[in-house]
Order: sequence, then structure tokens, then C-alpha cells
Amino acid sequence: MTSAANIRAVVLVEGTSDRTALLTLADRAGRDLSADGVEVVDMGGITNIRAFASHYGPGGLDLSLVGLYDTAQEEQLRRGLAAAGFETARLPDGPTRLGFHGCHADLEDELIRALGPDRVEAVIEAAGEGPSLRRLRGMPAQRDRPRVAVLRRFFGSRAGRKERYAALLVHALEPDRVPAPLVAVLGQV
Repeated sequence: MTSAANIRAVVLVEGTSDRTALLTLADRAGRDLSADGVEVVDMGGITNIRAFASHYGPGGLDLSLVGLYDTAQEEQLRRGLAAAGFETARLPDGPTRLGFHGCHADLEDELIRALGPDRVEAVIEAAGEGPSLRRLRGMPAQRDRPRVAVLRRFFGSRAGRKERYAALLVHALEPDRVPAPLVAVLGQV
């Protein structure tokens, strides 16, 4: 964990792909988050929210906190934030009031919905991994699954792929199609 030198706000995210997507999106908008005093911190999973919120929040370095999380993990987020002293997290709209914004299923789901499966597959083709996607789609366990489910499986099937495609998919987004949770987080820092 980092000291507070030159940092005014911290964005807590679950993993490297979330961090990559936010940094790429900020860069596309002409923002240098580091120069703005904003650090995007990969927590290595939502189970670490209490430790990071305690370190960076009012009980620690007392920095402004916002975050991005998967909605399936919302209860874990609420418990961790509350344990770190953010009692507002327990309220029905608590995470949002605290600046934490949920991705419907996960970041990849948000990006796939924003671009649509056809454009996502075009990005995969352009990255030279079309044959890998077609092999995956042809596997017996994947044949009857919806396209979106296969695409999400594709991103998670090789180390580093989620991070790589977070940047590629964000670059492929039209400015008016950026998923709301990403817009909200960057709008708060």
C-alpha cells in the first residue's frame, strides 16, 4: 500500500482489468490521473476491501475514496466498508452514496453490453485471437451457450487476457457508450 504523498483520492477496484479500463478511459479523455493526484488501486479481489478502505480512508490516510465493484459482490463490499468505519455502506443506497459503483455482472459484461457482441468479436479478430475464440465456441460445453457467455469465458480463459481486452475494448468504445459505472467513478475524482 502507498503513502499519501501527492495523492488526494483513491479509486479502489477489484482487479487489474478494472484498473486498466479506468486508466485507459481517463487517458482517452486526456486525463492523467496520477498528475491529478488520483491513484487507482487494484485490491486483488473484493475480499480485501476492509483492509484497503481502512488504510486509505478516515481511519488511515484520510483520502477521498471511490470504487468500482461487481454487483454480485455487493454484500461483501458493504460488510467490508462498514467494518472499515463507513456505516453508510449498510444503507440501501450506501455504496453509491460513498462513491462505489457496481458493474452489472463484472467489467467485461459492461464492456460487452456497451459495444455489442459483434464489435467485441471484431476487436478479438483485430487482436489476432479470432481462431482461439472460434475454438472455444466449438467446444461441447460452449456450443449452446449465449454469445455473451462465451465471450466472458474467453476473456477469463488465459492469464492477462482480461487486462489486455479491458484496454482494447475501452479504446473501441464510442464516447457516448462508456458504461455508467466507469463514467461515475471517473466523474468523482
